[in-house]
Amino acid sequence: MDLNISKPHPILTLCPHISFLVTPRVPDVSSILAPGGRTPRYTHTPRNAPSSLNLDDSDWTNSMYTSPVSGLENTSFFTDDITNLSSALLKEDDPGEAAAASLFPEFLGSFLKHSSSAVFELLEDYQTLCQDKVDVLQSVVLRAGQNSKTAGVRWLLQQESCSWRLITSLYRYLESEKVVVEQLFQRDAVIRQSQLVVDWLESIAKDQIGDFADNIEYYAKNVCWENTLHALKMRRKSGTAFTVPLVTELDPDAPLRQQRPLADLDREDDARLLKNLFTLIRAGMTEEAQRLCKRCGQAWRAATLEGWKLYHDPNMTSGSIELQPVEGNPQRGIWKACCWRMAEEEQLNRYERAIYASLSGNLKPLLAVCESWEDCVWAYFRVMVDSLVEKDLMSSGMAHQEVETLPREYLEANWTMEKVFDELQASESKRVLEETREHYHVIQKFVIVGDLDGLLEEFSDWLTASKPLPSHLLRFMTHLLLFFHACMFLVTEDVCVDVLKAYISLLIRDQQTELVASYVGQLPAELATAQYAAFLETVDQTELRPRCLELAADAGLDVAAITKLVVETVRERDDSDFTHHSQTLETGTTKEDQKKIDVIDWLLFDAAHRAESLKQSNAIMRKFLALQKHDAAKAVFSKVPEDSMKEIYSQWAGIGQATLPAEDENAIREHLCIRAYLEAHEAFTEWFSHSSSAPQKPTLAPEVKFTERVANEMREKEYQASLSAWSCRLDVLTEDVKERIYNVLLFVDGGWMVDNRQDSEQDSERRHQMTALRSLCLPRLSFLLLSVLQNSSRHQEALRLADIISSDQHRLYQVFSKEELRRFLQKLRESSLSLLDRGLDPLGYELQP
Repeated sequence: MDLNISKPHPILTLCPHISFLVTPRVPDVSSILAPGGRTPRYTHTPRNAPSSLNLDDSDWTNSMYTSPVSGLENTSFFTDDITNLSSALLKEDDPGEAAAASLFPEFLGSFLKHSSSAVFELLEDYQTLCQDKVDVLQSVVLRAGQNSKTAGVRWLLQQESCSWRLITSLYRYLESEKVVVEQLFQRDAVIRQSQLVVDWLESIAKDQIGDFADNIEYYAKNVCWENTLHALKMRRKSGTAFTVPLVTELDPDAPLRQQRPLADLDREDDARLLKNLFTLIRAGMTEEAQRLCKRCGQAWRAATLEGWKLYHDPNMTSGSIELQPVEGNPQRGIWKACCWRMAEEEQLNRYERAIYASLSGNLKPLLAVCESWEDCVWAYFRVMVDSLVEKDLMSSGMAHQEVETLPREYLEANWTMEKVFDELQASESKRVLEETREHYHVIQKFVIVGDLDGLLEEFSDWLTASKPLPSHLLRFMTHLLLFFHACMFLVTEDVCVDVLKAYISLLIRDQQTELVASYVGQLPAELATAQYAAFLETVDQTELRPRCLELAADAGLDVAAITKLVVETVRERDDSDFTHHSQTLETGTTKEDQKKIDVIDWLLFDAAHRAESLKQSNAIMRKFLALQKHDAAKAVFSKVPEDSMKEIYSQWAGIGQATLPAEDENAIREHLCIRAYLEAHEAFTEWFSHSSSAPQKPTLAPEVKFTERVANEMREKEYQASLSAWSCRLDVLTEDVKERIYNVLLFVDGGWMVDNRQDSEQDSERRHQMTALRSLCLPRLSFLLLSVLQNSSRHQEALRLADIISSDQHRLYQVFSKEELRRFLQKLRESSLSLLDRGLDPLGYELQP
């Protein structure tokens, strides 16, 4: 290595204060630059990696960052309970999903537990929940294999846990300006946030590697390059030359200066040590790296990792007589310039170059050993922090002159967070490019740069993509947006609503009934009503319905509006209109009809909804009556509790109102009208069934013998008795059907299906249906009654029916069409002819002589 003799030796320059390595650190700005030794910002306990963890593999990043196909070979941190659980999970078809399914209710539990003033405790809960599941799934992955579905779920949850940690770190400083000043040393926002990103990435790495450094064995013990030293001593004793040339001196720069190697075992130790040192620095554990150096007999190397500390002499300003210890490195500028030069030295091990590159802000050698997205982000942000702080020191006039020896590319670099991610998207690494497009990394990027609008645009694109989102990702997106809302960030409501709706649909699909109401409650009121009503339509289990309404009430939803909307949606689903009775109809109850019948149950769980249940059941029955689906109408009628009208009156009386509102009073009257019609139709059905079952006259056998004559007489008597009983029953049924049909035709106080109160809120659709029902049902009943009377030979009563229909008091003739009146008069003509045949006049009176 060609050195400038006017400058100190590189290693010696990097170790300007070997004799006082335990110098107190400056408690403010140095903590921003510090790659290690900081008080952890996170409460998560690092997992312990096993002693067999081998960081000498070429792909060391895979040992620290798990993916669906690569993970830690780590089992020492699992308890027996987790191991037993993993054994049980392996029996599941998809153990990963089975183990992680509890996250959905657990996240809701945390969300409901913490108020808006405790959002950061909520974030910590989210992270803990995810990490606990990762720990459980890790055991399953080790048994099921890295290519299992469980490995994919574990990777998703690991990424989510990391994302919650990032969000907690970046947004926590919003709690108090005083906290910002005290904890973040009044640095500008870019430096502060960039350092938080570095801290976050280092904390992830620290969790992954655990305490592996304590478990790694080296060939040399306590003495630096012990095997080379032994070889040199042996050569001095024997006086023979080496067949393989080795260094002849053992100062730190000897191998590079002499261009001679160390002993093979020492070279292996050095390679392993350097890789492990970088791994520790990558995890923000610089002090741990220094301890490892000293344990391996390389205290000089530990000293080279000490020079980043900013110089501070408290005696210059304290005014105290007692001298205080000086802090930091007075030659930090020279130290940093040498670090940069060593990072550029191609003959050095690439991990050694990366170590010094990380300390001097030299990006290229640092990126050379970064293989994952997280590693590259860490490298860029670490360099950016270093560059920004150095520029700040230069602008203040406190920077050492030696800083000017750093390349122009470093001094003139204008790093921004956005530029970092632009560089990553142009990476030549296929792996990094692929990881850049991963959902969680996209989210992390937008959270880091603070571009919430861009994040929401991504969310919108993901929701409209053909490939469905993983369920856990959708859960994460939902709770992230709820966090932003709790912090009162301005976010696009439409996208937030779309994400919530997608998550609600997922919960409904997975039958997470207990969770739906709470998330629906986060939607705007009108949309929440529509969304929960749509959900209730899918709840077929009768026993679940009261629970769903209870959950809705607990979530602050408008239960009355929801149940009303459910019923209205179901009953209005078909577009069939009121149909004239002369058309051929299918009067059986279909599956769709049954849904309309059952939907009324939603209004019957709470007595406070009795008035609404009456109105909705009336609306459903109006449609059924128009279609002559009398069985379906009866089924709806039977669902309405018998005490409904009494309950409605009682509710209004309870609030001191003596008279009912017009809408409720009209609904009660309509209910009575429908009951009268159904009773009339049921009476006719019973009459028709009985009239069609007249006893059959027996066929008498030829009266040849006495016994046969007696048998004929017995059959004749039985027939006459049956006929008499049948006739009596028919007369009773005839009177009953006549009375009940007249109850409809002559319905009191204005007529059947006519409101008494006209001061109610106008409902044009209801008014149209009621008018249509009068035109459909009253002529229908009139023809039925006429048929009953004529079949019972009550022709005179049949003619009196004409007087009722033509009466101006009831004006029933107005509901008949011209064709119906013509047919009705034709039927009456038949009765008159029958009376004439009996010797009576056309109206049934005796003829006067």
